[in-house]
Amino acid sequence: MQPNEITDFFRKLEQDSRLNVWHLAILIAVAVLALNQGRYRRIKVSRSKMMAKSHINTVPTYHKYFKDLQDMGYISYRPSYHPGVRSELDLLKQP
Repeated sequence: MQPNEITDFFRKLEQDSRLNVWHLAILIAVAVLALNQGRYRRIKVSRSKMMAKSHINTVPTYHKYFKDLQDMGYISYRPSYHPGVRSELDLLKQP
């Protein structure tokens, strides 16, 4: 994402009344991983890293809000069922 795209994305987050602190924590964790990997498409993710970066300590809480973000159109998730291959996630520009 370009700097102006990041600014626009965060403005959308600010204006979305459906989001709460848990949604934002996960989105920030996704943004950190995206920046570390230098992309916003096909971000490699794992639940343990996402939970650690978002400071969410319970699996049910993580799954609930992660699923909400998918349903709201903020992320597109492609799970990997192979233990040696990480799942992928796209950070969508237009929620």
